Amino acid sequence: MPTHNADIAAIFTEIADLLDLQQANPFRIRAYRNAARIVGELGREVRAMVERGEDLTDLPGIGDDLARKLREIVDTGKCRALDKLHAELPPAITELLHVPGLGPKRVRMLWHELDVQTLEQLARAARDGRIRDLPGFGAKTEANILQAVEAHLSKVRRIKLITAAQYAESLVAWLASASGVSRVEVAGSYRRCRETVGDLDILVIAAAGSSVMARFIAYDEAAEVLSHGPTRASVVLKCGLQVDLRVVEKAAYGAALCYFTGSKAHNIALRRLAQEQGLKLNEYGVFRGRERIAGADEESVYGALGLPWIAPELREDRGEIAAARAGRLPQLVQLADLRGDLHAHTTATDGHHTLEEMALAAKAQGLSYLAITEHSRRLAMAHGLDPRRLAEQCDAIDRLNEKLDGIMLLKGIEVDILEDGSLDLPDASLARLDLVIGAVHSRFDLPRARQTERILRAMDNPCFTMLAHPTGRVIESRAPYDVDMLRVIRQARQRGCFLELNAHPERLDLLDSHCMMAKEEGVLVAINSDAHSADDFVHLRLGIGQARRGWLAAADVLNARPLPELRRLLAQVRR
Repeated sequence: MPTHNADIAAIFTEIADLLDLQQANPFRIRAYRNAARIVGELGREVRAMVERGEDLTDLPGIGDDLARKLREIVDTGKCRALDKLHAELPPAITELLHVPGLGPKRVRMLWHELDVQTLEQLARAARDGRIRDLPGFGAKTEANILQAVEAHLSKVRRIKLITAAQYAESLVAWLASASGVSRVEVAGSYRRCRETVGDLDILVIAAAGSSVMARFIAYDEAAEVLSHGPTRASVVLKCGLQVDLRVVEKAAYGAALCYFTGSKAHNIALRRLAQEQGLKLNEYGVFRGRERIAGADEESVYGALGLPWIAPELREDRGEIAAARAGRLPQLVQLADLRGDLHAHTTATDGHHTLEEMALAAKAQGLSYLAITEHSRRLAMAHGLDPRRLAEQCDAIDRLNEKLDGIMLLKGIEVDILEDGSLDLPDASLARLDLVIGAVHSRFDLPRARQTERILRAMDNPCFTMLAHPTGRVIESRAPYDVDMLRVIRQARQRGCFLELNAHPERLDLLDSHCMMAKEEGVLVAINSDAHSADDFVHLRLGIGQARRGWLAAADVLNARPLPELRRLLAQVRR
């Protein structure tokens, strides 16, 4: 069975969790967690590296032992080290670590004191009032645990877009090689670039007698065949993701692609528009009476309704049909529009490659400038920079720029916004920089008013340039902190500073709705990779998808500007 990066990352994460429960060596635990993060965010498949015989120890944080385990997982789909841990611990106990507020220490106590080993047992213990008496818990924590467990048990499973992409791209390639297949495309929320995906809808054009259906249900990663017919089939992959395949006739392909791309609300609005014109719209085409007048491609479907084609990312029934009728659809930003990246880290803090390596990697992605924005000193775990080390890095950037060709490094910092709204470094140190990105990395639990005032005060600093990952959310791990984003966006407009759309696959922050707000208020957004390695610049494509969902055009994106114009805009922010 092909092993994807997401599978490897899941194995290493589970090993780290189980070692944590055993109170193993913290350095060993950290090594597995770092390896899981690096592999999970890697822009190329480890499987392909193994097949090509590449040295896996070239990956940051991967030594000989982890490299051997990577090859073992790729070759067998399993890891003996994980099997050994499973034999030593209750099989379902790692599920408890996914409950907000429960770390390894608390899970160990629940296990040893109350014999809680599953989510169901945890919910029962909370309902019975047995958790509140444990040291460090209490009635409020018990209530929060119960609420979180019930939400977790009732939630429909969705996976992050980057993880879905690994499975979708492999499956599309597998189906495209079937006899008689002329087109394969993934529809649904995947095509609309939603941050998470519940399942995959794949459409195929295939000649009569094609082997595509047989090839689909015989796919190595298919764990269960739910249904199988001549034009439709459904399977569940071994990762738990359901995939639905439909073979569609060429004359109806555009209508089917539109229908299965969705969203449901967008489709309902289109059908209503068709009815107003005496037409019928469904997955087989646009009909006037019994005559099909459109359907071979999406352009013909929208054209039959008097509309220009609407990009999939906009299809959420948030005004896109009215904008299309009025000729006001934006020319959405594309990856090729980006001239640079304004948020990246190196080995000076928690990055994995040097200044020069990051510069050359950005250049290889077609970028002409890159801002180096290390963490500031408060983020001690990331080896954040103090004023002296920041000055040294500025000197190093100046020296490197003298020899670089085709790429320019900008001097920056990702400075912590402290609880009182002050910045983690003195203005005298920040004044030398091209840009200062403020970031909230602590006290996510502040009340809405205090969190908002904290950020507004930081934005008032004369050196402040941009707000990083503005809501602090980590997809499916940490909810956004409570902040009045409209006030923040209007403060950015008044102050003349910018907002980041962080393209890291765990963040995708700004939310699409906040991108729309920023556009309406005239605040420029920077689509940044937050790269910590030379492979991370590929994540910019995820940020582009999020920006397009937020209706952003190239004119709305700060780093779509050429360097001279960018420098003028950055200089205008500084007071």
